[in-house]
Amino acid sequence: MGYSAEVLKRARLQLESNNTEMQARAAMRLHQAYNQIPRLKEIDGQLRRTMVLAAQAAFAKGDEAHAIMEKAKQANMALQQERKALADTHFGPGYFEQDQLCDNCGGSGYIGSTMCHCLEEICRQEQKKEVSLLSCGQNRFADFRLDFYPDHNAPDTNVSIRAVMTQNLKFCKEYAENFPPAEKNLLFTGDTGLGKTFLSACIAAEVTDRGYSVAYESAPTLFGWLEKARFSNNPEEKVQADEQCQKYNSCDLLIIDDLGTELSGQFVTAALYALINDRLLADKATIISTNLGNDALQSRYSAPILSRLRGNFRRVIFLGEDIRVSKNKGTLR
Repeated sequence: MGYSAEVLKRARLQLESNNTEMQARAAMRLHQAYNQIPRLKEIDGQLRRTMVLAAQAAFAKGDEAHAIMEKAKQANMALQQERKALADTHFGPGYFEQDQLCDNCGGSGYIGSTMCHCLEEICRQEQKKEVSLLSCGQNRFADFRLDFYPDHNAPDTNVSIRAVMTQNLKFCKEYAENFPPAEKNLLFTGDTGLGKTFLSACIAAEVTDRGYSVAYESAPTLFGWLEKARFSNNPEEKVQADEQCQKYNSCDLLIIDDLGTELSGQFVTAALYALINDRLLADKATIISTNLGNDALQSRYSAPILSRLRGNFRRVIFLGEDIRVSKNKGTLR
């Protein structure tokens, strides 16, 4: 599960802030303990002197080195026991054990070269904030209103609109709960205002909660970053764009919202093909939503793109009437 450079940067800064806060609280507790039990301050001074004594043993030889080390060890153990007994008696067990942010990594965020669970959790929370912001809220499956969809057949079909959307909701929930699923790539199609963005955001929230990295982007914004990464002459802007593009390629789930609303052109066609193809080769999950029908997709995008959308993406069709329009008319509440 890879996180973007920006998410990791924010998480490390948060971990550093947490460590600083923890150290400040520890210093305050120690100061209060010294004032209440002066002997504790004396013990800590003596403990430091035993460390100096142990260091001296490194410069001694033979039996003398062993004797110095043994003396330092015995003194240190006795002082540690006295310190613990005083702290437990006056402040309760574990009073000085609160001074470490994480028992596994000591607050560094890593155990060797492996990210510790404490930093992983901060990364997950930072990504949840990012996904929530980009998807315009922390949408949840429980909030999806099936009563917004009419319980009659779609035109020229024998299928109930509400039945189709009920199945779509069930499928999207299972997709998120079992991520990564066997069918990783989805193409949400249908007219404006039928819930494609809402269910995409629900999937993003659930998958993020489960600890996977998610990039959620509107098509115009995504292609804007890809273009800046390719053509920008501004060094700072290019670095930022490169980081965004790295996120699009490396995240566990990429959601491209409103494909077809971006400005069309040769660059967009080439960039979309490269992005889809690279993620397919890397076996990374991608969800694309679009208001375009088959004819519009065919006229707008190249044959290689259409081939991958048809052959490697499961199509999820959204039916109904524009929910926003219906709400404005007062037919929905």
